[in-house]
Amino acid sequence: MTGYGDGDLVRAHAGSRAEVGPGPLVGRELREQREHELLRPGATLARGAGHRAVPEAPDVERTCFERDRDRIVHSTAFRRLAGKTQVVVYPSDHQRTRLTHALEVAQVATSIARGAGVNVSLTEAIALGHDCGHGPGGHASEDAFDTFLPEGYDHGPWGADVVLTGLNLCAETLDGIRNHSWSRPAPRTVEGEIVSWADRIAYCAHDLEDAVHAGIVAAGDLPAEVAEVAGRNRREQLGTFVRAVVRGIAEHGEVGMPAAQASALGVLRAFNYERIYVRPESLAQSQAVVEVLRALVEFYVSQPETLPLTEGPTAADDPVRAAVTYVAGMTDRYAFDMAVHHLDWPADRLPPGIGGEHGLREPRSSAR
Repeated sequence: MTGYGDGDLVRAHAGSRAEVGPGPLVGRELREQREHELLRPGATLARGAGHRAVPEAPDVERTCFERDRDRIVHSTAFRRLAGKTQVVVYPSDHQRTRLTHALEVAQVATSIARGAGVNVSLTEAIALGHDCGHGPGGHASEDAFDTFLPEGYDHGPWGADVVLTGLNLCAETLDGIRNHSWSRPAPRTVEGEIVSWADRIAYCAHDLEDAVHAGIVAAGDLPAEVAEVAGRNRREQLGTFVRAVVRGIAEHGEVGMPAAQASALGVLRAFNYERIYVRPESLAQSQAVVEVLRALVEFYVSQPETLPLTEGPTAADDPVRAAVTYVAGMTDRYAFDMAVHHLDWPADRLPPGIGGEHGLREPRSSAR
């Protein structure tokens, strides 16, 4: 198929009627002008090449935050999120991974940003990149890597300051990624604070949905306050909480959620912790992940010649940080493969579900 055309223009379809009126190209400068005219006071405006650690020339077509969004989507770290745990290690086809979680956070966050009249491109960039610092095995990786780093391992700062540094992202994007967790300092932008809410809204709703589908909990187990205020399923809950944040911004001029909905979200999160995240099976899974990852880091520290050449810290400069950086970048499956390959790790000590019904693939080369 070579397309269809007459003269200088080739079309994808015969009989195409995809026509628009004449007008100027909607490039970066025009989009920046529209942001200035349409976004509400307090929104973060894109300007030129943006505030970057390494100065760059502005892009002709894209604003600085649109470039950030594109760089994150095309990055290796973002693609590897498809193989990293959200809640359950090595999930079924229908359960979330870190990648699908990031996409859902972006959907929630951009819905709020549009309703609030702030910068959608910056919001989306932060949301898509917010979990790029996660290691394999979910939050258990933070417990595993804490042992090796004086400052500890926090996936937000690690993503902004280690994993994504090579992308030369704007300071506002990195700030939102670094500080999206509620335990961190408040982000400097409205858009960053929106992502903080979107992250919590998304994981509370979709982790519950995954747990219901997996038979861990039943929809009828949901506390009455959550069901009455926000509904029993993900669709109703997302709609309720998104509209609540938009209304909070409209009525108060700050990023927040009215008390009734915020209380329901807190009850939902507490329910998920008790019934999903800290149930015995989850704790056993987390402990198995911690053991595997710590053993892998110790292996690479003791045998630095097995580490591939990367743009990060080298084994000669800082062997421990180099090992943590490498292991943290692995997908779940690759980390468990390497444990078997390098350490002869017994299958019964792998996270539940990994060594049994799913089996293990043949180990790959450690050069990636």
